[in-house]
Amino acid sequence: MMYQKSSMSSYMKILLLFVIVMSLGAIYKIWPVYIFENLLSPSRKTMDINEMLFAVPVDTKLSSTTRLLNKDVSAAEEEQLNEALAWPAPEEPLSFENSTDPRTCSCFIKNLNKTYFVGDTLEVILVARDQLGNPKRYGGDFFQAKIHSPEQKASTYGTVVDHKNGSYTAKFILLWSGNAQVSIRLIHSSEAVAVIRKLRESDPHKVFFYGYFEHGKKSEKTVCNILETKENCCCAYVDPITQDTWYCGRPPTLTCDKLKSHSMGGYKAKLSKSDENFLRATVTNIEVPESKIQIHITQKSITLDLKKCTPGMKVPVPAGFYLQDHWTSFVCSTKTFSQVSQVTSCLRKKNIYMMGDSTLRQWFEYLVQFVPSIKRLDMQTSDKSGPFLAVDSENNIVMRWRAHGVPIRTSKTIFADLHYISNEIRNLGGGPNVVIVFNLCAHFTTLPVHTYIQRVSRIRNSIVELLQRSPETTVIIKTANTGYKDVYGSDWLTLQLDTVLRKMFEGIAVVIIDVWQMTSCHYSGENIHPGKTVIQNEVDMFLSFLCPA
Repeated sequence: MMYQKSSMSSYMKILLLFVIVMSLGAIYKIWPVYIFENLLSPSRKTMDINEMLFAVPVDTKLSSTTRLLNKDVSAAEEEQLNEALAWPAPEEPLSFENSTDPRTCSCFIKNLNKTYFVGDTLEVILVARDQLGNPKRYGGDFFQAKIHSPEQKASTYGTVVDHKNGSYTAKFILLWSGNAQVSIRLIHSSEAVAVIRKLRESDPHKVFFYGYFEHGKKSEKTVCNILETKENCCCAYVDPITQDTWYCGRPPTLTCDKLKSHSMGGYKAKLSKSDENFLRATVTNIEVPESKIQIHITQKSITLDLKKCTPGMKVPVPAGFYLQDHWTSFVCSTKTFSQVSQVTSCLRKKNIYMMGDSTLRQWFEYLVQFVPSIKRLDMQTSDKSGPFLAVDSENNIVMRWRAHGVPIRTSKTIFADLHYISNEIRNLGGGPNVVIVFNLCAHFTTLPVHTYIQRVSRIRNSIVELLQRSPETTVIIKTANTGYKDVYGSDWLTLQLDTVLRKMFEGIAVVIIDVWQMTSCHYSGENIHPGKTVIQNEVDMFLSFLCPA
């Protein structure tokens, strides 16, 4: 449709334009303001209806359900979340000489005992030192701690308390008899944390994506992201329910509605030489040599009074421990599902929806591999982002997994297959045999925290609605894995988002499966995609909530 000159009076032209606009609005549910802007813009001589349908704001006259789903986090709640994320800042200006050197940090046991028993608490004092060997006078270093025994395939998570004066206390509960060794690693100095935090807020496009536009034999590729790079740069894809928006640069000749596929683009963090120094491998994820303290633990009988696994249970620290590669949970009374028949019996007549990233996909793949009767169907979809479907027709088991909506770093996949978790949950009826499992973290670490808070808020609204109409539905949240140590996915960034997720679901009858501790403390070392032993223990936790002891 061309916007051309006419001999009609100005009044008649405006009236005719109004009638056209309102007709289009009625037919296509397009926001009239957008149409006026595009018709009258001197830089836009033509208007493509399909392009508008893909790239316009949704109608502001939303239903009550949609308003609830789009309800933003209140200012008070966001302030509370920001308080929970507060982190001590280093002294300015940042200097590499003043940053923490893990090789020279001091460690010693507080109140050293001659004998330690199972159930005792061990405290280790750590004094951080800078690159010149001087004690630091401020906190903010990011340490992770565990106590472990590779011989016994045993380990548990240790808490680290920052005294904000350069000293730290690592606390461990001793949970098995025999030898044990402390391990405290400097993940990032306080100076490195400051760099990572600055880049998270100031450079959200350090990870970028590609959008693939196709029409006939013609194909064009542009850069995409969750935020606009500059005003009016892009095709905007607005979800009509959640109003989540995805931006792709306008293709040279094709229209916005021709977007077909999505993929990871690349990495382009804007790091200065000084920033790179704080994040280099020699000072990142390095074990403090003096922390390698060995002790012997004497057997002592302790009783675990654990309740049946039910939604809404709080996660203690530590959440459990490994011994002989078996995770004993302190959350509730879990079971080991070592036999195929046990898993089949637990999953019988269950309709399971998994939504998230590749770390949750590992659960789906483990169950398909472990239970021969669960057959994965060839959906002719992406092997990285799905969606996947597996069924056991004899036992009426249905399992689905799909990647969460953009942003997601994945190989080339159909854009329309990437659904927002909140929409997926909103479209489910729920019921006693319906199980929803989701996770959301790793693909948001490079973005401002506010972006993540809003995404989680929409998921939370959908879950609250679901539990109101079907309170017998089981909803399980898998927390974040540890493993990444760089500016694109540092464990510090992950911890911040993990904290937000947990706090936003406090008081809601969902299950929190704490894999942060399970992946952080395992004696084999961290891996964003942990090995079979860790996955098996995670799935055993999952099944213990479906079929409690």
